[in-house]
Amino acid sequence: MRFSRRHGNMRSVRQWNERTPAVAEMLNPAFLSVIIGAAAIDYQKRATKPLPFPLAFLVAPLVLHRDTREQLPKRVDSHMSKWVMSHEVIAAGFGDRARVLVEPVREGIRFGLRTGALKLVDGDLAGNLANRRPAKIGDIALIHRKAAFVGRWLSQLDTPTTAFALLGVTP
Repeated sequence: MRFSRRHGNMRSVRQWNERTPAVAEMLNPAFLSVIIGAAAIDYQKRATKPLPFPLAFLVAPLVLHRDTREQLPKRVDSHMSKWVMSHEVIAAGFGDRARVLVEPVREGIRFGLRTGALKLVDGDLAGNLANRRPAKIGDIALIHRKAAFVGRWLSQLDTPTTAFALLGVTP
């Protein structure tokens, strides 16, 4: 993901007191680490290897954006290329959503690594969620389930580069 620059410095994530309640809730590093952890666990179950690190940056924009989440395929064997072609409007805005989420996802990964919800295995991510039952508040449980699905779905691709190319973003 490319960064925009503001005043010569990399754009930083706003302080918590500057974030709206909805943003603070959905982009909470603990929540993002759980989302990435769920994807990593299910990716590893299907691929028998940890989630490639760059793919962690695709999970959040796929599951946090309601329209995208609702349009994800129902079956893990659905081809991402066909999905992108049949959901052009959603795919067209994916790059912007992914770029906005780079820093929050980094925060989530750092939080997950510090707390043990995620661990690095040869540079890739493995999930380590002791309690896989998310809170039944709002869309949290659904987002968690969709993140696990996305992990399985991404495991069908030959390389992480394929996912980035199909979604129109660069790692």
